[in-house]
Amino acid sequence: MKNSKIENIYTLEGTVPLAQALPVGLQHILAMFVANITPIMIFANVCGLDASLSARLIQNAMIVAGIGTFIQLFPLWRVGSGLPIVMGISFTFLNTALFIGTTYSVGTVIGCVIVGGLIEGLLGLFAKYWMKIISPIVAATVVTAIGFSLLSVGANSFAGGQGVADFGSINNWIVGTVTLLSCLLFTVFSKGYLKVLSVLFGLVIGYIVALCLGMVNFDVLKNTGIVALPAFLPFKPEFNIGAIISMVVIYLVSATETIGDSTAVAETGLNRKITDKELSGSLAVDGFVSSVAGLFGCTPITSFSQNIGLVAMTRVVNRFTIGTGAVIMILAGIFPVFGALLTTVPQAVLGGCTIMMFGTIVVAGFQLLGKCGYTSRNTTIAALSLSVGLGFTQCNEMFKNFPKIVQSVFAENCVAVVFVLAVLLNLILPKETEENKEEN
Repeated sequence: MKNSKIENIYTLEGTVPLAQALPVGLQHILAMFVANITPIMIFANVCGLDASLSARLIQNAMIVAGIGTFIQLFPLWRVGSGLPIVMGISFTFLNTALFIGTTYSVGTVIGCVIVGGLIEGLLGLFAKYWMKIISPIVAATVVTAIGFSLLSVGANSFAGGQGVADFGSINNWIVGTVTLLSCLLFTVFSKGYLKVLSVLFGLVIGYIVALCLGMVNFDVLKNTGIVALPAFLPFKPEFNIGAIISMVVIYLVSATETIGDSTAVAETGLNRKITDKELSGSLAVDGFVSSVAGLFGCTPITSFSQNIGLVAMTRVVNRFTIGTGAVIMILAGIFPVFGALLTTVPQAVLGGCTIMMFGTIVVAGFQLLGKCGYTSRNTTIAALSLSVGLGFTQCNEMFKNFPKIVQSVFAENCVAVVFVLAVLLNLILPKETEENKEEN
């Protein structure tokens, strides 16, 4: 490729030689791969789908995530931000999808996904008319909440993955610790291009240690086909107005996470504020590609916060480079054996390399709060939103007397609580005069 140079990995535009771009793209995919397919695996299991159909949905999830990432990086019309954001199947929708799927049918879930995605996509296109309520202090508070909400995810992975029989075992501690130390040492002592591959290096070292300890299971590779085309409309969409309303509420929650992620990647990766056009395009992808996900039998997609943390760590923002990761995801869907191989990476390995990435998002949130200024008003908004959002959702039994829809939206989603409270406080609290600011 003409004018390809390795230095371009730190710029949004330009190309990078494939030999250097592919490892970085693969690093992004490894950081989110298991989290991308896990919601589909849980959904298929709880809704009683057979093994062959479950495998097809996992394949579709990888293809849809790759398509969503590619459109996010290289916009189509006004759909897409052009920012270095990786998209994937969202956990945010899982509880609601399970409730609708077991109460009504899987077809009803798909109908909700399609309609809800179209609504969020349209809201994204017209974001300039309502985005004024998302002030800098609201965005900064949401980014901080996203970082804190991910810390337990990283810790659970480090210990082997929530619900597994060997959770917190010595082997998981060894693998997680070796992976983390490998990432850290590589970050400290490597220079130039190699420095940005610290996570991939840690994954490789951790995987080798896990192999030596007998923790890698290759059974998933048995009876896996080499090539398989995606399954289009594996379920007939059904439309139930009550279920659709429930799903649309969750779409609004997901939109808050996308707003926070998009704001964070612009601030930490590009050292500038996000533009209205970029934010609008980011939300539009979230919605419209989620509708496409529904056509392939999948639950909605959204931006992946762990990859925002990876951008913050490595400072790699090149669209072409991250786009190679999108291509890898699509190929993983078309060639199931490749995708199956990626699923053999133990959770403890992933936890070891993601725990620091999630902490980076927390720090990015602190930096955004600092840029907003610690005035009395800003401190009140951030402090109350974070304390209620993080505190109440850690004691989610508090919500047991609320309607089911309130529980599914807020009881375990601190980002949703933080966002709603921050927006309300931002609208209610009186604006500070210049005189008040000087006093603070």
